[in-house]
Amino acid sequence: MSQGFPPPCPPAVVRTPLLSSLALSERLRDCFARIADPRVERTRLHQLSAILTISVLSVLAGGRGWEEMEVYGLSKEPWLSTFLALPNGIPSADTFRRVFERIQPQQFERCFEQWVQQLVSGLGIQVIAIDGKSVRGSYDRESGSKALHLVSAWATEHRLVLAQSKVQAKSNEITAIPALLEVLDLKGCIVTLDAMGAQKTIAAQIRQAQADYILCLKVNHPTLYQQVTTWFETTRTQGHLPTPTEQTTEAAHHRIETRKVWAIAIAQLPPLYQAEEWVGLQTLVIVERTRHLWNRTTHEVHF
Repeated sequence: MSQGFPPPCPPAVVRTPLLSSLALSERLRDCFARIADPRVERTRLHQLSAILTISVLSVLAGGRGWEEMEVYGLSKEPWLSTFLALPNGIPSADTFRRVFERIQPQQFERCFEQWVQQLVSGLGIQVIAIDGKSVRGSYDRESGSKALHLVSAWATEHRLVLAQSKVQAKSNEITAIPALLEVLDLKGCIVTLDAMGAQKTIAAQIRQAQADYILCLKVNHPTLYQQVTTWFETTRTQGHLPTPTEQTTEAAHHRIETRKVWAIAIAQLPPLYQAEEWVGLQTLVIVERTRHLWNRTTHEVHF
């Protein structure tokens, strides 16, 4: 990876007839046309929007540096020329580097976010998974720098990263998630979060954006978690647990996994602890997994 170039997002694979790759690329070009060009006019051999568009498309295709931007441009030049003005051909690797050294990062970020907003509405994205991960190999033992931790918004159906936010540590995900949600148009989407993101304020923010949420309930909410766990175990012991809403069995990799899923309306449960503070709370979903391995059997229940 070239020095000073950020690590790429996972490759974006758009699997929808709603917007073609050409239409998506044209929208990206139009968004970048609003960025102020920092170069001296007499040295401008290539349009700024063309340089930025090729660079982003290269990264989405798995490119990892300035040289690979140039290689991507040369290999895709016939297609790129259908929507980009390329009077002097494809920019060199040095041109990509010099431009990114001089443009305003804030402007670039705002324009890229506008493109992402268009993706959310244009692709008909339904499920957005919010999750935090540490980037493998991003730590530096000599300087004492910890691994880079990112919170990402992932469009599961399209395998597309919509936005990312850097955080100092996993515990800071609670403050990073609301900022990440603000840059996305969530209307009509379902947002999924793990236990770290299961916060009342985050649930309220999602509902305010006219979206729905699926939150993982664990011991970071001890009273509610214990109440739900006790209800499930007691109801099952007494034989009053309803028939599972869904049940599947899969066999692969020398294991057999059975899943049972219950979707219980909140109105059918005893009064839950602080339930009124979870805006829009409607359903308790229970997922029970039993895995039969060659040497052992495991059992898990998730709420």
